[in-house]
Amino acid sequence: MTEDPTPAESDLPLAGLLVLDLSQFLSGPYCSLRLMDLGARVIKIERPDGGDLCRRLYLSDTEIGGDSTIFHAINRNKESLALDLKNPDDLAALRRLFQVADVVIQNFRPGVIARLGLDYESAKAINPRLVYASITGYGEEGPWVKLPGQDLLAQARSGVMWLNGDEDQGPVPFGLAIADMLAGAAAAQGILAALVRRGIKGQGSHVETSLLEALVDFQFEVLTTYLNDGRRLPRRSSFRSAHAYLSAPYGVYPTKDGFIAIAMTPIPKLADLLGIAGLEPYRADPATWFSARDEIKAIIAQHLATDTTDHWLGILQPADIWCAKVLQWPELLDSQGFQALDMLQLVERDDGVQITTTRSPIRVDGARPPQSRAAPKIGEQSEAIRREFGL
Repeated sequence: MTEDPTPAESDLPLAGLLVLDLSQFLSGPYCSLRLMDLGARVIKIERPDGGDLCRRLYLSDTEIGGDSTIFHAINRNKESLALDLKNPDDLAALRRLFQVADVVIQNFRPGVIARLGLDYESAKAINPRLVYASITGYGEEGPWVKLPGQDLLAQARSGVMWLNGDEDQGPVPFGLAIADMLAGAAAAQGILAALVRRGIKGQGSHVETSLLEALVDFQFEVLTTYLNDGRRLPRRSSFRSAHAYLSAPYGVYPTKDGFIAIAMTPIPKLADLLGIAGLEPYRADPATWFSARDEIKAIIAQHLATDTTDHWLGILQPADIWCAKVLQWPELLDSQGFQALDMLQLVERDDGVQITTTRSPIRVDGARPPQSRAAPKIGEQSEAIRREFGL
């Protein structure tokens, strides 16, 4: 399908909205990234001495323009205003910005923002129409409030690690900062809803979420099963586990030249298509697909290892079996399916810094947002912003 011509930034749904992002690391900046991709102007408030700590959060030994690749990925097309919040003049300047902002995002530890006099009640007194979003590690109450709200630690406390890996592996963390990303996405949803209400009623809101709440919500499917199934803990498969609850054949299997993923499929149908005689004892009783999950998966794995991934796909896909080749990034990037999505872009900065990164996952009126500016240097737009707003 051919996309419509790329829209101007002024045509995007949130064009004209001003977002002040006081957050750092990943959760808050991911939230403001989503708002920026939908057209909002995002001014990133950073310390003059080092800026967002994410600038030094290296995933590898690669840095671009003095900053980490992850900082570039999550802060593209934003502006940077350097303010020292311990300086009364800079603090006063930020309060003046609150008067004209539509959205404020912060992820300070509970209590810090109040000591600065920038908590929601203080912000509401400055601008009653302000939509104010707070992201914490574990909420605002309870014994965990003052503990570090970091992604791995939130995963550890959430129970989610016990859904990954094989039964004999112990807890296995996700290979991504899922708590940060999910909390940022939840905050963005809340902000958008609050902006709708502001448009109807003319009043602002305080949107709150936390890393732990986002991870609990992420598990709603399996956690609901646990809560209503006698609180029986799931037992991960000890062989090729892919889901703590689902029966065989759900999993990833090695083939002669790679791996293939097979999702929900009746065992008799799979046995007939692949000619697996060893599955005969499990045809009649679907309950065994759960109770004998590991045995069934071992039989399937032994069979699939005898030929190539493409061979098995050639049999399974025409029969409408839910299956897929397991791709690594080079294969993904070279695939026609990925290229058709046009998900990569080159962003650049006036000082010549260039970085290839992803584009917004959201299309509006058939096209993706056109932003192509790289993440800013610390305070790169400070002078221009001060002039614009008389700070």
